[in-house]
Amino acid sequence: MDVARTRFEVLRDTEPPGGMGGMGDGNGQSATARWVFTGSWRLTDRLPPAAELIALAGPASPAVALDARGVTTWDSGFAVLLRSLIQQLRADGVQLSLADLPEGIRRLLQLAELGEPPDAAHPAEAGFLKELGLFAIGLGRDLLAFATFIGELVAAAGLALVGKGSFRARDFWGIVQQVGPQALGIVALISFLVGLILAYMGAAQLALFGAQIYIADLVGIGMVREIGALMTGIVIAGRSGAAFAAQLGTMQVNEEIDAYRTAGMAPMRFLVLPRVLALLLMMPLLTIYASVMGILAGLTVAVLVFNLDASAYLHQTVEVLSLTALWVGLIKACVYGVMVAISGCLRGMQCGRSAQSVGEAATSAVVTGILLIVVTASMLTIMFYKLGI
Repeated sequence: MDVARTRFEVLRDTEPPGGMGGMGDGNGQSATARWVFTGSWRLTDRLPPAAELIALAGPASPAVALDARGVTTWDSGFAVLLRSLIQQLRADGVQLSLADLPEGIRRLLQLAELGEPPDAAHPAEAGFLKELGLFAIGLGRDLLAFATFIGELVAAAGLALVGKGSFRARDFWGIVQQVGPQALGIVALISFLVGLILAYMGAAQLALFGAQIYIADLVGIGMVREIGALMTGIVIAGRSGAAFAAQLGTMQVNEEIDAYRTAGMAPMRFLVLPRVLALLLMMPLLTIYASVMGILAGLTVAVLVFNLDASAYLHQTVEVLSLTALWVGLIKACVYGVMVAISGCLRGMQCGRSAQSVGEAATSAVVTGILLIVVTASMLTIMFYKLGI
């Protein structure tokens, strides 16, 4: 038999039910209704949807009292049905009385209300100052977390230097393989294309004065001192920084990092430090490789497009380059590598416990890494300029 028709009844009163005083219209008549539930209301009884009960109740009433005193047995299915029913009635502007529901159901409904998000139809409006304050608080927390992370990393590195902390060499060289040799292809492609662009842009202006030979100066100094390290850092941020965040984030989800701590193995020493050292080692080498590819791209443009002599181009490149420019590029490469490693590991260690959190951590690692590279590049450029280097 149909549960909705045999165990659900609507009684219409002339006086408001308890807890709804003041609902009358002043002449003794009040369009109130008492929805009575009786018998068994369990999942095995094939409970009806809330919309069916509302349809059976007939014309809408401004006030409804839910009465489940006659219910003999119920389970979570009945609580879910009542919750859906309450939401729909409140959305229609109906005032409800829950005084005649079992105490257990009332507690469940109260817990459900506590866990609900704010009404999406009427979101709380936040002014500009509030948004600015929240942004400042979030920025302060990020800076504090970043500073704390660097402090822990320096402490772990200090212990490793004095021989009190170590990590497996096999793990370290595996990470070196990932961030170094496996990245040669994408670094070569990006650097060669950037060198082509730089050569064409410079040649378009230098050709006005018949000084195409100085393409070698532009491409050589630009790639060795600035662009080689910058483009390598950005490529590594999108490749290795995201990989670090995803790896550590997945370990966070699988509770492997908690297992490290339980076993007395500091995650900073065994997971973060090897990755930072691997990028610190490989970034200068990748930068030299990227600079060579950029210079070869400039040579290609100069020889094939502007009919310059290859030996003259290479001689001009050697003449204009200096060890100072090389060291400036390598110092920047080391700084960029550390920034990428820190951002990737930090976001990975901050990852939540879900698959979505892993994706968010990888995305945040790339954004943070590129932001830190741009900021440090600006600071280092200004610093070297002030020092006359």
